[in-house]
Amino acid sequence: MFTGLVQKVGTLKRLTRSQGGWSLTLAHEPWKDALVLGESVAVQGACLTVTAVGAGFFTADLLDETLRLTALRQLVEGARVNLERALAVGDRLGGHMVSGHVDEAGTLVAIEERGRDFAWRVACSAELARQTVIKGSIAIDGVSLTVTGVGDDWIEVHLIPHTLKETSLCDRNVGDAVNLESDLIGKHVARLLGRAGRQGVTEQMLAENGFL
Repeated sequence: MFTGLVQKVGTLKRLTRSQGGWSLTLAHEPWKDALVLGESVAVQGACLTVTAVGAGFFTADLLDETLRLTALRQLVEGARVNLERALAVGDRLGGHMVSGHVDEAGTLVAIEERGRDFAWRVACSAELARQTVIKGSIAIDGVSLTVTGVGDDWIEVHLIPHTLKETSLCDRNVGDAVNLESDLIGKHVARLLGRAGRQGVTEQMLAENGFL
């Protein structure tokens, strides 16, 4: 589990084909407690397992499926990426509960200045939009953000200058793909109320389940 609070911004050294999958190597400033083999690190919001470590770098393996379904596929050598180590028991939970399992790659369709801040509109699937509520949380490229607007197939968030300065979000432009993970609670509620395309809570459903 993660919190969506980026700890470091690393740099992609290489993304190469490896044993039927892909291998991702990232450079980063060292953590106080060194990374260890087998631990989990969120890279742009995608939970990856550390397979090799060295002085100022680590390597993780990627499945074809992971590369296909996330915005990691757009990374090029030298690209900056958000990094967060897994949450330890007793750590502060300053963001929200993030699993590191990216739901989909959305598309940044608009950036608008709002005073000192910036409003982002991101196109997404109807299913993800359905799981999202205003003032709820969403992870974009691994960054925990508060939802300020929701449509049938888009979400909107506001970014303060500090967030842009300290994460790789400042490198994103309109048209870019971004990793999206909706709130875990929203997913469970959506599942209980019915899948997309169903009516959710209705008088008939309540009667059938003994509530009326």
